[in-house]
Amino acid sequence: MTISILLMKQIAQLFLMIFMGYLIVKTGIVEDTDSKVLSKIILYLVIPCVIINAFQVDYTSDTVKGLLLAFIASVITQIILLIVISALGKLFHLNEVEIASIYYSNSGNLIVPIVTFILGKEWVLYGCVFMSVQLVFIWTHCKKIISQEASYDWKKIVLNINMISIFIGILLFFTKIHLPEIINDSISSVGNMIGPASMIVTGMLFAGMDLKQIFTNKKVYFISVLRLIVLPIFALILIQLSHLAAFSADGDKIMLIVFLAIITPSASTVTQMCQVYGNDSQYASAINVVTTLFSIVTMPLLVMLFQMF
Repeated sequence: MTISILLMKQIAQLFLMIFMGYLIVKTGIVEDTDSKVLSKIILYLVIPCVIINAFQVDYTSDTVKGLLLAFIASVITQIILLIVISALGKLFHLNEVEIASIYYSNSGNLIVPIVTFILGKEWVLYGCVFMSVQLVFIWTHCKKIISQEASYDWKKIVLNINMISIFIGILLFFTKIHLPEIINDSISSVGNMIGPASMIVTGMLFAGMDLKQIFTNKKVYFISVLRLIVLPIFALILIQLSHLAAFSADGDKIMLIVFLAIITPSASTVTQMCQVYGNDSQYASAINVVTTLFSIVTMPLLVMLFQMF
């Protein structure tokens, strides 16, 4: 119950950041189109800093076991949930923005502040494992459907700064190399921008939309139900049936972190990718805002359900 209350407070804070982004556009300080630059900064600078910083922890056998558990749980859930979403997409005739908004959670922007707030900074590493796995899917599956490219460009995927940052983080961890304090502190400070910056981008885009059109669009609510209720229920069943938590002394907390990463609102990264690759960023942003608003209620309830089982 305590975790649920802390979670509600944290999500409420993030929603206020969306309002700040909305406000600076409505007061004429910036234009809603200015958010595209900030989106690129988040995608290509802030997220890599988050990943590298997360792997700057001491190498221990317990940490390695926890990382392996988080990795296995993340891969299994991501693959099976992608199959589920693909089936739902065909069943309900969903477009690429809707499929991406349902499948991709806002773990990259929310898991770091949420896990830090409710469990402590030392647990962020396991959330970043899920982020790293999801990033592979984002820069393959998500990029392909959003950009509507005919095929994968593996060279661009492998050489993408986000993928490189994953390799660097893992290499530094397993070689037990710690970056100099001044570099590590700088990377950490930039990484701490991820929650506020992403929410501000969402708010800026939101300010340029027709609010009546958003909140009277029944499809947005349908997508929100799939993202915030249907998908998390599938994930909870998967996690419970897998019994993966039994493989580590910290298994319960690690599986909670994986579950938290899955049940967050739709990914701001989908909006940012729509901006970069010329898809419907306003629709993606509308789904992001509505799911963020409803997640204030759904996430704490789902965490309570997770703890019950």
